[in-house]
Amino acid sequence: MKEQGKIWMNGKLVAYKNAKVHVLTHALHYSTAIFEGIRCYNTPRGPMIFRLPEHVERLFKSAKMYSMKMPYSKKEISDGIIKTVNANKLKECYIRPIAYYGHGVMGLTPTPNKVEVAIACWEWNTGESSAGKIHGARCKVSSWLRIDSRSQPMQAKAASNYANAALARVEALRDGYDEAIMLNYHGKVSEGSAENIFIVNKGEISTPPLNAGILDGITRDSVIKIARQEGLVITEREIDREDLYIADEVFMTGTAAEVKSVSEIDNVTIGDGKVGDITRKLQHAFYEASRGKDERFSEWFTPVQ
Repeated sequence: MKEQGKIWMNGKLVAYKNAKVHVLTHALHYSTAIFEGIRCYNTPRGPMIFRLPEHVERLFKSAKMYSMKMPYSKKEISDGIIKTVNANKLKECYIRPIAYYGHGVMGLTPTPNKVEVAIACWEWNTGESSAGKIHGARCKVSSWLRIDSRSQPMQAKAASNYANAALARVEALRDGYDEAIMLNYHGKVSEGSAENIFIVNKGEISTPPLNAGILDGITRDSVIKIARQEGLVITEREIDREDLYIADEVFMTGTAAEVKSVSEIDNVTIGDGKVGDITRKLQHAFYEASRGKDERFSEWFTPVQ
């Protein structure tokens, strides 16, 4: 992350070193924040933000679910994102807009405090040689259950949800794995700590439905649309833990991960332990689509310049 870069804060671009919040910021103490993770790719037509309207729409839906009144319109946030990428002179980057209750009244109730918004971006290594791309990731089913909508709105991309995910991720890394897979309160597969999950059996793809306690991932949606365009059969259904072990292929999707292969779960080898044919096909197809090389998905891009 460039320390000489710019961050958009409450409508103004400020120097990286001056993008500060007070130690008594409400969100720091009570996780009263919602955010997005967005990618900008360098395409044949120049830098383009991938599915910007969908990300901004989800940000506002998250705010509504948490009764957070956004101080800016969707257009103002979209323009702020574009302005931030341009100010940092980046052709490819990860973008993080975040809305949070700021410094003011301390105590559990956030609404007396002002909602503040910041947008940052930084260069992101796509990790072509990391686990999940060249070779499959090793995962474990976490001992931590995925919270669901009986506890808080899981369709919101809220900071508080990620405390649960962080517990699972740290446990997996501590135990020598690359990633965690979380079950919900019903014992069904939910998602990874920061990715949606898919399994492949006999050429057919399955993924947990939204009511399994998963985030409605935009990369997940992109991969589903790409798969169907490629003539692949894909269904949303409940998935049992045992289904993971006997699957021909398992892969995960997310803004940061893109399409990540899983080769092992709880020390059980998935398929032949290599990146599967369908996973490889979707990795390539998503790469082409997200880099603006597949005209079928040209509407997914917003130009930066």
